[in-house]
Amino acid sequence: MKTRRDFLKRTALFGASAFMAPSLLGREGDGDCFFSQESASSMLVPMGDALKITGTFLDEISHDIPHQNWGEREWDQDFRYMRSIGIDTVIMIRSGYRKFITYPSAHLLGKGCYMPSVDLLDMFLRLADKYSMKFYFGLYDSGRYWDTGDLSWEIEDNKYVIDEVWQNYGSKYKSFGGWYISGEISRATKGAIDAFHAMGKQCKDVSGGLPTFISPWIDGKKAVMANGSSLTKADAVSVDEHEREWNEIFDGIHDVVDACAFQDGHIDYDELDAFFTVNKKLADKYGMQCWTNAESFDRDMPIKFFPIKWDKLRMKLEAARRAGYDKAITFEFSHFMSPQSAYLQAGHLYNRYKEYFHIK
Repeated sequence: MKTRRDFLKRTALFGASAFMAPSLLGREGDGDCFFSQESASSMLVPMGDALKITGTFLDEISHDIPHQNWGEREWDQDFRYMRSIGIDTVIMIRSGYRKFITYPSAHLLGKGCYMPSVDLLDMFLRLADKYSMKFYFGLYDSGRYWDTGDLSWEIEDNKYVIDEVWQNYGSKYKSFGGWYISGEISRATKGAIDAFHAMGKQCKDVSGGLPTFISPWIDGKKAVMANGSSLTKADAVSVDEHEREWNEIFDGIHDVVDACAFQDGHIDYDELDAFFTVNKKLADKYGMQCWTNAESFDRDMPIKFFPIKWDKLRMKLEAARRAGYDKAITFEFSHFMSPQSAYLQAGHLYNRYKEYFHIK
C-alpha cells in the first residue's frame, strides 16, 4: 500500500520536472477533451494516481440541491456520459423523501404520498440495463429520523417498500444488483444498529442475498447544517472517537451490510489519510468492502452547493487510493460533474477529470 511519504516524494520529484518548456496546448470542444503531451507535462502532480469514480448516486428526490427537471431523453444522455468515464454502478439515493416518491408505491400512496408523474424507478432500471450498469435501490426516507434523531422510525415503512419493489421490479431487470440503506448517520445514533440490521437483513432475505451498503458521514469540522451560515464547527470528532464508535456499529451490522462508503467532505484535506486509514482498517476487520463517497460538490464555500474545485476532488481520490479503498462513488455526477448539468462548472470538472485519467 502506498504511504503518504511515498506520495509526497513522488509529488516533489514530479513537480521539479514540471517546469520544462511547454509544447502545444490541448484544446477542449463539444464536452470532450483533446489533449497532447502538453496536458501531461504541464501538470504539477502525477496524473492518474487516484481511485477512479465508478459509481454515482442518482438524486431525483432532491433535498438541498435544485431539481434539474430532466426527462428520459436527458437521463439517457447522462447515462452515456457516465459510462464514457467508466461508471458501472448507479444508486438511487432514496426511493422517496417524506411525501415525494419515485415510483407509484401502493403502500406509500396509501400513506398520503404524492403520485409521481412518471415511474422514475422503472426508467432508471431500463437505462441501467441499456448501459450495462449495476443498479442499487435506495430505501424510503420518511423524514421522521431527521425530526426525532431515531433511525428505528424507518423500519416500518421500508418493510413494505422492500417487498413491493423486489416483487415488481427486482426480478424483472437484470441491472437490479443491490440495495442502499439510505439512513445517513455519523456517530452512535439512537436505533441505528437495529435499523440497519433489520433493513439489511430483509433486503438480503427477499433478494437471495444481493449486496447492501450504507453511506454515513464523518462528524468532522465541516459537518455543519446545510441551511446555516457557518462552514466549520469546533466540536469535531477525533480519529480515535471515530474508530471506537464505528467499530461498535460495524460489529452489529457486518453480517447484513456488505460495504460502507463514508462521505468524504466533512473533514479537512490534511485529515483524509488518518480517517481513511481507520475506515479501511475497520472494514477489513469485519469483512466489509471499503468504498468512498467522493463528494463532487464543494463544502468550503458560503453558497451551497456548487461543483467542487478539481484539485479538491483529486486530493480526495488520491487519498482513497493510498488507503487501499475498494471503490469510489460520488454524490453526484448529474448535478456536479455532468456536461449537461445546470451548473456550467460541472462540465469543466468533467473535462479536468478526463484529462487527469487520460480518458478520451
